[in-house]
Amino acid sequence: MSDNPINSLMDTTMVNLKQMVDVNTIVGDPVESPDGSVIIPISRVSFGFIAGGGEYEDNNKENKTNLPFVGGSGAGISVNPVAFLVVGNGQIRLLPINENPLLDRLLDIAPQLIEKLQTLIENVKKNNHENRDLK
Repeated sequence: MSDNPINSLMDTTMVNLKQMVDVNTIVGDPVESPDGSVIIPISRVSFGFIAGGGEYEDNNKENKTNLPFVGGSGAGISVNPVAFLVVGNGQIRLLPINENPLLDRLLDIAPQLIEKLQTLIENVKKNNHENRDLK
């Protein structure tokens, strides 16, 4: 198969896209805060790519001229921050960037809430056993 100009066009575009989108685009460079915590930005990256081309066709069968290739390509990229990963003080926290702080707060306290519920259930069971022993 002969080398088609569209191959070169697509290769060039893909190489440039590869340079733009790497792991550091999604997981940003860490930043150290004055208290020693490390903050790592997390982003959502979306991109699209299109390429196309063709050759002119000479409708005059007697006139065999070599007409040029016509093609083009395009790409778009969108980078949106979605969260910050905070590592420090013996814990790791994910701080999402969104418009629902109540849900985020509930997710933050869920482990503590589950632990308290487990303790409450254990105390109720313990009290039930003690009451049975007294009767």
